[in-house]
Amino acid sequence: MKPMKRRNDEAEESERDAVYSHPFILCSMNQTQDPKKELLFDYVEKEFKYNIVVDPIINLKAPMSGFLFPAVTGGTSDVNHVLFSAGKANELDYHLIENVLNAEDVMTAEEDKFVFEEIVRDVTGDRMNTETLYNVYDEIYRVMEESEENEEDDSKLDGKDMEMVLRNSGVKDVSSEKVESAIKRVTDDEQYELKANNIVPKYTSKSIKIQTKVADIKVSPQDLRFLRQVHVNGKLCLMIEVEENTVIEGFEMIPEVLFEKVKEDTE
Repeated sequence: MKPMKRRNDEAEESERDAVYSHPFILCSMNQTQDPKKELLFDYVEKEFKYNIVVDPIINLKAPMSGFLFPAVTGGTSDVNHVLFSAGKANELDYHLIENVLNAEDVMTAEEDKFVFEEIVRDVTGDRMNTETLYNVYDEIYRVMEESEENEEDDSKLDGKDMEMVLRNSGVKDVSSEKVESAIKRVTDDEQYELKANNIVPKYTSKSIKIQTKVADIKVSPQDLRFLRQVHVNGKLCLMIEVEENTVIEGFEMIPEVLFEKVKEDTE
């Protein structure tokens, strides 16, 4: 929680001080482990003794899960939400969520991304070129930037937003019926909303991994426009646009055209 100002106990409490005075519950679930068995030497009695400690040790460094209630939204307490933390990403403790917190099931970032990919496949098919994929990520990132400018907590995409993203990305034959049908087929909920930051890889970092038999390549979503999958001389190739000659192990590479070496200038 980020306080608005330093609290003065003598001053009259205002509405902006609610974040200070509202009671909260902060709980973590931790593993316990047996203490290490040790052998001690007693200098007084001049003998070795076995040190027996029966109290278990609580591992506070790596909680299995935890929660904070109420959650803090926009700098104020939100009693309608609870902030849950999982020990491992995308692995929720559903028993705790349903039976202890009495909360509804939530979608993890991994599940949200899977839903997004299935919806796009259902609307566009299994295949897509790098330019279209770049346009899709760029459109979603633009939505995220607009949400930040409007100071919204989470940017979400519903069916209409998905239709707009796909249309603006150059996907052909996109209709609201197709998008709504895909959402209902994948989630059974026509009103389902996707969290934008869950479905787009980190935009400015090399968060996309391309694995091939020859090499593994990492690229950022904003640089996908510099990649093309092409056929050259009957072979499938991944072409990367570069601004200057590449250097490998200290050697500058000679440019080639359609896999034919460019003749060196002898003049």
